Amino acid sequence: MCQIFAGQDPRRYECTTRRLRLNGQSTSIRLENSFWAILDEIATTEGVTTPAFLSKLHAEVLELHGEPVNFTSLLRCACLVFIETGRRGGVAMAAE
Repeated sequence: MCQIFAGQDPRRYECTTRRLRLNGQSTSIRLENSFWAILDEIATTEGVTTPAFLSKLHAEVLELHGEPVNFTSLLRCACLVFIETGRRGGVAMAAE
């Protein structure tokens, strides 16, 4: 059973740091490559770049809940929501 998890390509869980602007502020975000791939897919589905998607998400979270305590954790959970809701179209359903 664990072979399916243990045997995965290590590049999937290597971390990559990306520098971007969140609502005008320069920052860097470090995530595992698998999460970056999902965020790239979400952004493509939304018709924007990944930095634009992250900036919009950050702005919406600020408006709804204030400054997130851990934005990278929020991003990982957003990826899970995207997957759990069936992707393509799942983003809109998750927001409802």
